[in-house]
Amino acid sequence: MALGAISKADFNTSTIYSSTFYLTGIPGYEAIHHWISIPFCILYFIGIVGNCTILHAIRTDPSLHEPMYYFLAMLSFADMGMSLPTLISVLQVLWSISRKIEFNTCVTQMFFIHSFSFAESGVLLAMAFDRYIAICHPLRYATILTPQRIAKIGIFAFLRSSLPVIPLMIRLTYFPFCRSHVLSHSYCLHQDIIRLVCADTKFNFIYGLVLVTLFWGCDSLGILVSYIFILHSVLNIASWEERFKALNTCASHICAVLILYIPMIGLSIVHRFAKNASPLVHVLMAHIYLLVPPVLNPIIYSVKNKKIRRGITRVITPKRINSTLN
Repeated sequence: MALGAISKADFNTSTIYSSTFYLTGIPGYEAIHHWISIPFCILYFIGIVGNCTILHAIRTDPSLHEPMYYFLAMLSFADMGMSLPTLISVLQVLWSISRKIEFNTCVTQMFFIHSFSFAESGVLLAMAFDRYIAICHPLRYATILTPQRIAKIGIFAFLRSSLPVIPLMIRLTYFPFCRSHVLSHSYCLHQDIIRLVCADTKFNFIYGLVLVTLFWGCDSLGILVSYIFILHSVLNIASWEERFKALNTCASHICAVLILYIPMIGLSIVHRFAKNASPLVHVLMAHIYLLVPPVLNPIIYSVKNKKIRRGITRVITPKRINSTLN
């Protein structure tokens, strides 16, 4: 059933306890959804291929078996975890196949999106720590960031991000939904679905705000402190050339931080404090938050890092050509 054909009567008391929700595409542009789906398909394709290529290059190239690239693999995995759960629902809406999504599917989608976005923030903090050790304590780099320690950091980052989200998802299953079952995006976000609840949502609001503050606030503070120490150490280097070389190793990471945090903060502000803004603003911010990091991170690291470029070349180049190049 197309959303345009759904009347208000479809959401009266007979659907109060329905477990089906309806997703929205790009408001005001429903007639050209098929055309809008083209750039979305391209973005999803670039994100999936780019991150899979990065992961495969790091796994197969021994020269990339270093702490910095292990953290980059975690970043690519988090990027995939954010975008892939929404692929089917977004394209179904834009291709006018179906706008329905079951509540359990919606909750699962929310869990992956929010968990992996928090995980990506944690991985970026770990990468900042990696750059701090590499620049400020280069002689101890290999002894501090051992493979075992890196694995523990990665496991902690993903567990820390997923376990605290579970209470929010469980709480949602007990709420009655007596308002319109139409969500304002092409996928499920906690901030979006909670506005449809006709019960006291104070716990979810406060708990969600605490999670955002703790994760994004503490992670961004940790990244900032790391770069303060990095700048202090770099300014003590006498040679301008060596200063530039040291800071250049941080450029990709700084771009990745901005790419994640700017859309993330913008989406939170729009949902919490700009509820009367145009629906188009909400939808665009949600899709920027979802698709920009997975698309741009592989590109940035491929452009800025010679070892990654070499590893990707080995992945996409036939072995015979590789052997002649080596």
